[in-house]
Amino acid sequence: MIPNLPPLNAVRAFAAAARHQSFSRAAEDLHVSHSAVSRHIKLLEEHLGVLLFERRPRQSLLTPAGQTFYEQVSMALAQIANAATALSRSAMPRKVQINVRPSFAVRWLIPRLPNFMALHPDIQPEVITSTLPPDQSREAFDVVVRRGQSGWSGNVQPHLLLEDELVLVAAPSLLQSQPLDSPSDLADHTLLAGRTRSSDWQDWTRHVGIAQLRAQPTLQFDHMHLVLQAAIDGLGVALCPVSLLARDLSTGRLNCPFPSLRMPLTRYYYGVSQDAPAQTQVFIDWMLSHIHQDATTPS
Repeated sequence: MIPNLPPLNAVRAFAAAARHQSFSRAAEDLHVSHSAVSRHIKLLEEHLGVLLFERRPRQSLLTPAGQTFYEQVSMALAQIANAATALSRSAMPRKVQINVRPSFAVRWLIPRLPNFMALHPDIQPEVITSTLPPDQSREAFDVVVRRGQSGWSGNVQPHLLLEDELVLVAAPSLLQSQPLDSPSDLADHTLLAGRTRSSDWQDWTRHVGIAQLRAQPTLQFDHMHLVLQAAIDGLGVALCPVSLLARDLSTGRLNCPFPSLRMPLTRYYYGVSQDAPAQTQVFIDWMLSHIHQDATTPS
């Protein structure tokens, strides 16, 4: 214990009264009664053995001893306040801005984020969705994820993140009512498509070497996560990037009737802002570990 340390509540009351030159205004500042401030200061004067204030009817003036004590006390209280502020700031979660496309956010990132937050409670992920090419002059981010290397601004270096393939998926209930025993059975199904991937059906049939599908009912949506939700709800069959399937196959929400009929897709890349905080690399390492885990776990 520090010797000769005066009662700290009394010191706080004294500093407020000295700053305002008024016990009443000090009481308002501290949200206590006038009598409480008066008692604290009397206790402090008794502890120190000197008078700190000259009491007058409408004002309380510092004595020379009180003025000297206030100058030292005010500096000490300011130092305590600065130390507390610095400590609280260091304890606050550091934010990492993650810029990804909407479908990647909904189907890959968000289902896995609880794991990251449990492992790293001191880092606060902020997910920003965008379809624009990575450019810091246009959008803020610490780490950005996009397909391909085209359209990146010169101040963001793309790094390989994820290989990807296109596969056919459908709800188990749909496959039970309308089986898909061969690719030719697709002619009896509604095809689901996304506007951002409008050529997938044509490209996939050509790549896997099956006959071009004749015209049939097609439902089109703005984004792939909407296409996948429609597939889960049994509205039709969909071609989906494996990266966006998340846990749909492992949980049985979707089935892949032709697992060997796959088409390679443009890879995912990530880039890091030049002024990104150190916590950004923690997030990147976490993404890479999950991608490695997914690649080594049978679907």
